[in-house]
Amino acid sequence: MLRKLLPDWIRMRITGFFYGWHGNYPSWEDAKKRSRGYDSEEIIRKVSSSAAAVRDGLKPYERDSVLYSEIQYSFQLLSILMLVAAQRKGTLNVMDFGGALGSTYFQNKKFLDTLQEVNWSIVEQPRFTEIGIREFSTDRLHFFNTADDCYNSFTPDIILLSSVLQYIEEPYKLLDSLISRKPEYILFDRTPFINGKDRITIQKVHPAIYNATYPCWFFNKSKFLDFMNRSYKLIFEFDALDKANISSEFLGFLFRIK
Repeated sequence: MLRKLLPDWIRMRITGFFYGWHGNYPSWEDAKKRSRGYDSEEIIRKVSSSAAAVRDGLKPYERDSVLYSEIQYSFQLLSILMLVAAQRKGTLNVMDFGGALGSTYFQNKKFLDTLQEVNWSIVEQPRFTEIGIREFSTDRLHFFNTADDCYNSFTPDIILLSSVLQYIEEPYKLLDSLISRKPEYILFDRTPFINGKDRITIQKVHPAIYNATYPCWFFNKSKFLDFMNRSYKLIFEFDALDKANISSEFLGFLFRIK
């Protein structure tokens, strides 16, 4: 009852002492030594179970393994996907890099089902890919271990990175690799930015979700935009859903190749 009476900023400050993002580590390796990674079987089981509940129609939506009683749309993201599909007369090819078992696909499936053709290709860790291929793949939802594997089957119109770039050890190296393929659009969502230099933290997940800690970047916005603007033009910037217990903002960006 007390939790409901407290303002959001007070609840965030209190829980932030124990969970959330902490530290300013000199290297990814240093933070990684103090963390448990994404390959935890507990995480894989929780994500798989929640995704299956949505797939089977038992729950309408899950995000980061948390089940919700209603879909929480990012209408900016959805509008962008439908815009790209409209430009291609009702077809859409997406590479969802780090898309787990299809959270964003199932979130927007009601709208995607109205399109003539959809190939939603998730690039993930081998354990997720194995489960995805066995239990979640359809004629529209596909799973791959690498971007190369994805491109061997489909050529994406748009690459989506939603709440993923900050969990990559060398994020700019990944972006270089994706940009080298010259996709027309690159869409970022739920990506954290701070004033000052890039910062490496450790994120401690609330145990109500699952027991895990892992390294996480907070990016300098100007540096990020300068990097992307070398080859891509910024079309749209928007606020994302997430919040952190350190001074920051979570943003989304749509870029189109120059």
